[in-house]
Amino acid sequence: MIHTHLLPEHPGENQRSIKPLTTRGFIPSRNVHKRSSTVCMTNSPTLIVTVGLPARGKTYISKKLTRYLNWIGVPTKEFNVGQYRRECVKIYKSFEFFRPDNEEGLKIRKQCALAALNDVRQYLSVGGGQVAVFDATNTTRERRSTILRFAEQNGYKVFFVESVCEDPDVIAQNIVQVKLGSPDYIDCNTEEAIQDFMKRIKCYENSYQPLDEVLDKDLSYIKVMDVGQRYLVNLVLDHIQSRIVYYLMNIHITPRSIYLCRHGESELNIRGRIGGDSGLSSGGKEFALCLGKFIQEQNIKDLKVWTSQMKRTIQTAEALGMPYEQWKALNEIDAGVCEEMMYEEIQEHYPLEFALRDQDKYRYRYPKGESYEDLVQRLEPVIMELERQENILVICHQAVMRCLLAYFLDKSADELPYLKCPLHTVLKLTPVAYGCKVESIYLNVKAVNTHRDKPENVDISRLPEEALLTVPAHH
Repeated sequence: MIHTHLLPEHPGENQRSIKPLTTRGFIPSRNVHKRSSTVCMTNSPTLIVTVGLPARGKTYISKKLTRYLNWIGVPTKEFNVGQYRRECVKIYKSFEFFRPDNEEGLKIRKQCALAALNDVRQYLSVGGGQVAVFDATNTTRERRSTILRFAEQNGYKVFFVESVCEDPDVIAQNIVQVKLGSPDYIDCNTEEAIQDFMKRIKCYENSYQPLDEVLDKDLSYIKVMDVGQRYLVNLVLDHIQSRIVYYLMNIHITPRSIYLCRHGESELNIRGRIGGDSGLSSGGKEFALCLGKFIQEQNIKDLKVWTSQMKRTIQTAEALGMPYEQWKALNEIDAGVCEEMMYEEIQEHYPLEFALRDQDKYRYRYPKGESYEDLVQRLEPVIMELERQENILVICHQAVMRCLLAYFLDKSADELPYLKCPLHTVLKLTPVAYGCKVESIYLNVKAVNTHRDKPENVDISRLPEEALLTVPAHH
């Protein structure tokens, strides 16, 4: 993980918002003591604010950003104002609610926005959050000023993400894919729902004030135009904002599939040993041939194949008879002094290490090796490139596949190290509106089971006394 100092990154940066919080020029890291996983990349929490008309992909962006930031270890939560509105007004009647002259509707919408901001404050100032995503239209300068005042009072940095789209086909597609599934239109036929939603968009159009290069030159923002055809980036202040920009400039909405699988069963898999760089077993070679046949049958357009630099993934890819690209970043987690050992041997020779790993598998680092937390950081460039590409087959390893899967399926750091990624099974991931559809395809070639369930009642204090004394030399 990346740890940076809690001092402002540029001298004098954000001093206005810092002063009310502390007299010493930096903000104490209230998060670090609470959660060792927190990555304090900025000197104050960040509020990401979406801007744009309905059906412009704001919630799509919000959800993806939240998933990405949580995956890299930055505690992030999204606050969707539409959700607050639905909880407040149980039954949605029609677009009339959003008319600018509907005073009752305006009052309710304002109350919902304030309730969401209140929860943002709770999360960022009390709950240990580092980034909050405020997902709403925020189409007027007045509404954005209210948010900026709120952020300044609380010492938050603000980064606006505006999604602008004029392409009627993209808007229509978004309405059909996402909005028709909304609770607002649960009892509506498709035609009525589309008509109502188009009128709802019209309610916002007259009062919409986009971010302006001149009027808003002092604000930090990115404008995403026509689903990533063009971008306008203004005043990126810090590391977290630059990561947000980099991420948003790499995602796309082209339909595609990502195939993830492990290498074929290896010689060391059969012997129950972890890590190492052995070749494939006879079963592993059989799987590689079946994988080639399976991929051929899928008839995937412009498929790219990625492997690690380890023998077992390369041998698996060789059987496909197509070009492949090797990534060092896709190599299996480094087990350090425990490489090529059996779990029973680790328990015998390094009992304390064994217990420590079971206590917190995500953050535990093998002596002279890596942790899952390290692995996530190593895999970030792979994720960026996966977001940029279309159809891909990634042939990798158990720990690596868990990390990639956790990103796409939005799994927490606690769940990640225990995700089931059996040998000789292909997972087909298809991105859908706000998430990912997963299909698991077992290719019917027997293999050993390398999965180890999460142990219960792991407590170092209950280890035999002599085990606590046999701490390996690296400690």
